[in-house]
Amino acid sequence: MKGFTGKPPIHGETLDSLAATLAERGEKPFRARQILDWLYKKRAAGPQEMTNLSKPLRTWLEETYDFAPTSRLGAKTSSDVTDKFLLRLRDHSLIETVIIRAPQEGVGQDRSRKTVCISTQVGCAYGCKFCASGLAGWKRDLSAGEIVHQLIQVCHQEDPDTPRASEELASFDNIVVMGMGEPLANYDNLLRALGIVNAEWGLNVGARRITVSTSGLAPQIVRLSEEPIGLRLAISLHGATDEVRQQIMPVNRKYPLEKLLPAAKAFAERHGRMITLEFILIREINDTLEQARALARIARDLHAHVNLIPYNKVEGLPWVRPEIPRQDAFADVLRQARVSVTIRREKGHDINAACGQLRLQTERAEGTIEPVPARRSAPAGA
Repeated sequence: MKGFTGKPPIHGETLDSLAATLAERGEKPFRARQILDWLYKKRAAGPQEMTNLSKPLRTWLEETYDFAPTSRLGAKTSSDVTDKFLLRLRDHSLIETVIIRAPQEGVGQDRSRKTVCISTQVGCAYGCKFCASGLAGWKRDLSAGEIVHQLIQVCHQEDPDTPRASEELASFDNIVVMGMGEPLANYDNLLRALGIVNAEWGLNVGARRITVSTSGLAPQIVRLSEEPIGLRLAISLHGATDEVRQQIMPVNRKYPLEKLLPAAKAFAERHGRMITLEFILIREINDTLEQARALARIARDLHAHVNLIPYNKVEGLPWVRPEIPRQDAFADVLRQARVSVTIRREKGHDINAACGQLRLQTERAEGTIEPVPARRSAPAGA
């Protein structure tokens, strides 16, 4: 893993791998489950809290594993109670994790539905032209333990104020792998991490509550469809024709729609679940009614749900959010075509909650990267 040295995170161990490692030093297999119970059920921050383990074993664990591969550098809470964490890794890289709250009618804030958006890479190599995550390029993949520990950070924050935390292992409802990076470009670490999150000895989060988002890596989508864990899939489409999509998503050159859409269909048919098409609306780029009609045809063929996301402004980029009537007109075309559609009015806009923005601002302030000059926008069809 480029740029990372040091002890491996304990949160990257599975029950089997930890048992095998412990067996090498003469420990009984049941010790692995005891350790993982301390991590995920009792929220132990370190081995010294694991009081039913021998002192030599606790010392060995402390010397062998990193129990805190991420540390919280900062946090912001928006007016809509979206929380964004800025996390620092052991090599001083920065990543972001977001809690998106959806208050339920008739219940208090402590019982609101919580979706956690996690990152899988430091930066991103795919260069989507509307996204802050890739402005400073790709640095490295996250390990499985670093991915999992983002959720532990959320649990430590949310447990005291979440009544169900004493009843369930996760004090949140859903996970979306939509943060910094392209998840399917870090495939093996992603699947290992989500296996830990899904396992009954881990955080025990059901696969139906986990959504992986991709910019469109068609071969990896097919590979994901063959995995035994039945995750949900979201595709960052953002353009309903190659002509438009290629303006803002360089990945479309390698995996155009003629390759991407069959892979998406194979996934949907294999798992029997509705996939989601994410579509960021950018004024005068992809928000025309012609794009809406083309998107409707794609969504109907895939039996997909469409999330329309009005663009969240990023400093240094020229793109603009369409006015609300234009957003509504776009959505109406989809509804008239009998496509399931949601307009996701922005969450956390006042704290720059779009992927990578807080990290980018911090790195600029620390002088680790240079400011990025604004790009000119191209007209649709250019």
